[in-house]
Amino acid sequence: MARNALRICPLCEATCGLSLTVDDTRGRVLTARGDQDDVFSHGYICPKGASLPELDNDPDRLGQPLVRRDGELVATGWEQAFDVVADRLGSVIADHGGSSVGLYLGNPNAHTVAGALYTPLLARALGTRQVFSASTLDQMPKQVALGYLFGNPFAFPVPDLDRTDHLVIIGANPVVSNGSVTTAADFPGKLAALRRRGGRLTVIDPARTRTAKLADTHIAPRPGTDAALLFAVVHTLFDENLVAPDLGGIARHVSGVDALRRVADDFAPERVARHCDVPAADIRDLARAVATASSAAVYGRMGTTTVEFGTVGSWLIDAINILTGNLDTPGGVMFPTPPTAPAPRPPRPGRRFRTGRWRSRVSGHPEIAGELPTVALAEELDTPGSGQLRALITVAGNPVLSAPNGERLARALDGVDFMLSIDPYLNETTRHADVILPPPPPSQSPHFDFVLNNLAIRATARYSPPVVELPEGRPDEAEIVSRIALAVSGVGVHADPTLVDDQAITATLSKEVSDPHSPVAGRRVEELVDMLCGGPGYERRLDMMLRLGAYGDAFGTRPGGLTLAVLRDAPHGIDLGPMRPRLPGVLRTESGTIELAAEELIGDVERLRAAVDRGPDDLVLIGRRNLRSNNSWMHNLPALSGGTNRCTLHVHPDDADRLGLSDLAVVRGPGGELSVAVEITSDIRPGVASLPHGWGHDLEGTRLSIAAAAPGVNVNRLNDGTVLDPLSGTVVLNGLPVQIVPG
Repeated sequence: MARNALRICPLCEATCGLSLTVDDTRGRVLTARGDQDDVFSHGYICPKGASLPELDNDPDRLGQPLVRRDGELVATGWEQAFDVVADRLGSVIADHGGSSVGLYLGNPNAHTVAGALYTPLLARALGTRQVFSASTLDQMPKQVALGYLFGNPFAFPVPDLDRTDHLVIIGANPVVSNGSVTTAADFPGKLAALRRRGGRLTVIDPARTRTAKLADTHIAPRPGTDAALLFAVVHTLFDENLVAPDLGGIARHVSGVDALRRVADDFAPERVARHCDVPAADIRDLARAVATASSAAVYGRMGTTTVEFGTVGSWLIDAINILTGNLDTPGGVMFPTPPTAPAPRPPRPGRRFRTGRWRSRVSGHPEIAGELPTVALAEELDTPGSGQLRALITVAGNPVLSAPNGERLARALDGVDFMLSIDPYLNETTRHADVILPPPPPSQSPHFDFVLNNLAIRATARYSPPVVELPEGRPDEAEIVSRIALAVSGVGVHADPTLVDDQAITATLSKEVSDPHSPVAGRRVEELVDMLCGGPGYERRLDMMLRLGAYGDAFGTRPGGLTLAVLRDAPHGIDLGPMRPRLPGVLRTESGTIELAAEELIGDVERLRAAVDRGPDDLVLIGRRNLRSNNSWMHNLPALSGGTNRCTLHVHPDDADRLGLSDLAVVRGPGGELSVAVEITSDIRPGVASLPHGWGHDLEGTRLSIAAAAPGVNVNRLNDGTVLDPLSGTVVLNGLPVQIVPG
């Protein structure tokens, strides 16, 4: 018998509401369409969301654990697999300590309950500082800039898309990506609405992307020069007296304006124009347009973070928003108020944001927001000596494809004492594991956007319980991670996994009742625990977080506030309203102000000055997004394969003629070379080539039949990972110098 069930899509940052058709007889999802009544997405769906049934029912998806025996991965039972993990991982920890175990987290962790609530507890149980993630291949420069500006590397200001009059998008293609570090369902619809209300769209991108094709103004700079271009905008704001009076009402909360003015003196548009290959007049026009708009929001993404000056560029994006009076105001960029974050407290100074609290053993890379750069993972595994990583746990990650120098990492993984992967696929990375523990598919998993609600352009609360019952004896992902945490902490892999939740709940509530500014200050922990809902541990923790949040019932103190019971009674979600001003409460800097000229940021400007004066590279490589692709983990679905979702090299006709390119090309970079099919298109500027990320599914030992049939090439094989943004440890992926010859 078929029935309808509601579900939040877990496949990208748009978090759209889905309406599923479920066959209870077979326990399968049959179809997925947009939920017209969803309070956030209002029926919008993209091809990835529509493919959820294929993902859920993928025959290549692992249904039971794999354990390596005599060199081969073989299926086994859950309890046997947990025993192997406890024994093998326990031996490594007994011999070398928990710090000898590395933890790698892929970006799907941002989309799961287990990734948000349980992997941090696993890292804590291990006691390791060897934590790596996709963040240092992605948005870490933004986080570092936020740390220096606001004192909190997770205080993301996002564009108020529904109310802005001028949106400036730099290095992003949200019509295709559905938005990133800005959670907004139906980004194309948001841009159409901007145009209908008379607003303006400016896109800064070396490619004429689908987003750029909608723009009123498209500026196509040379890749990697965005920091210089943004500094020229800042220069123009000061030079032409375009800085907003009183910074739009927040000047009392801002320090360092004069210091920023002084350092911007060297970046006149006329000086950087040749470096950026953008006319000085166009840069000045951009500054004037942002400054004179009734509201404006400047938003940057991968093209501004995975480059040589990613942190400086990220800093300058928000500096422009601040100087033009567009921070923390409707229509500008604002700080979301998610439903599970603690209720706001009175403003208070914090501690100085620092990086490098510890360093990697081999190359001395500094720690950033509790992580080490992913490019350091291979050397930490394969370099002998005191402190060498002896074991690795990966959770929903595929760094052999997603990080530079993947061939070295693959060899290093074969040499570790033990490797555990919590992953639904036998892929290019997990093929090296000794044990693979597969989490259940989305239909059998709960969903709440703990992470992405922190980036949402409108506050909502939505919860999806599992819509298909778990098979008998199969643990969910929360239980899998909890049991590993209990194993490494010495409690035992067969202990009750709810112990993890009980400890987390008690620790959180004990802190809250001791905080005089908490909504539950002075109350008894036992009383609050008794008020929580029944059900799985993750639901009890969600109930607690909702009650303690800005919209919560404060455990009965605010009748009508959010609880999980209230949320369950609203299956299409609860709309909590648009973003609202949060300054100064969001600030955690030592001074209690927005520190616009942190010494670490100013200190990196000299490196940028030198870059402006050096000659450009002949040909550079950038990435590319496709609506039906999501890094390396959605290439195994028939509905998303083929068509425009192809791993090809885009080159401009002028470059094709100059280089003699037609069907095939050989691309050479610092790390190696690739042979790849060529697409000649005027949608990319001369001097630039584009190759998408996440491909290369031609390695032996995987179980990805659809992906292997059209494997593409791994662009990261061109990159040796030696060039980083020094402030964030993020490897330079865009603007990579390459040579291209006919294939």
